[in-house]
Amino acid sequence: MDLGLAGRVVIVTGGGSGIGAGITEVLAGEGAQVVILSRRPPEAGWLAGTGAEFEQVELSDDAACRRAVEAVRARHPAIHGLVNNAGANDGVGLDQGPEAFRASLDQNLVHYFTLVHLLRDDLRASRGAIVNVSSKTAVTGQGGTSAYVAAKAAQLGLTREWAVEFLPDGVRVNAIVVAEVMTPLYRRWLETMADPEVALAEIRHRIPLGQRMTTAREIGDTCAFLLSERAGHTTGQWLFADGGYTHLDRAIGTR
Repeated sequence: MDLGLAGRVVIVTGGGSGIGAGITEVLAGEGAQVVILSRRPPEAGWLAGTGAEFEQVELSDDAACRRAVEAVRARHPAIHGLVNNAGANDGVGLDQGPEAFRASLDQNLVHYFTLVHLLRDDLRASRGAIVNVSSKTAVTGQGGTSAYVAAKAAQLGLTREWAVEFLPDGVRVNAIVVAEVMTPLYRRWLETMADPEVALAEIRHRIPLGQRMTTAREIGDTCAFLLSERAGHTTGQWLFADGGYTHLDRAIGTR
């Protein structure tokens, strides 16, 4: 299926690794011109293979975000999409204080707003689309992750707020809610377990559809659809690409 993304310019934050890399690869495969905004440059060979562009930026720095957006505008007359993806579960919970909480929100939430603010006129002009990548922790909780959960829940609220605000302009805004996807960050978390492979097997067993992890490419496929005109009447939605993990009975896998 041709999603009609060829030649469209899409900014993807954190698009060089993990879920973001899966999104970049799918969009590039559809012919989109991806521009990655990230703190660290992706592997050079991989970046060249996708045809993506890269702007090195500390996303928690508002001025740096502005400079990065201006650099993208200088190369491209139109920007058609924004994927807010960058962030990490930093484990900031109730044992840490308000300062750590605020710092975590800067890393995981505020730049979602900053980039939509900076790109609002570009997206209105192109009648583009926004996809916010969130987490199942926003609706399930996790324990010990107050700041990350607050950020992820806010992203879902902002998805609907922005969908309303952009209605007159034809800009669609949706969210993908992610559960269990193997990424370098996820692998590092597993390595903190006494027996990582046993822990991984237990997690997989609780995922209702196929007892397997969702792949980064499956998140990328969902994202590409939401950015495309094939989703032309879809806005303000939270899509759970999670193998039923959030809403189905996790005991199904044990039956």
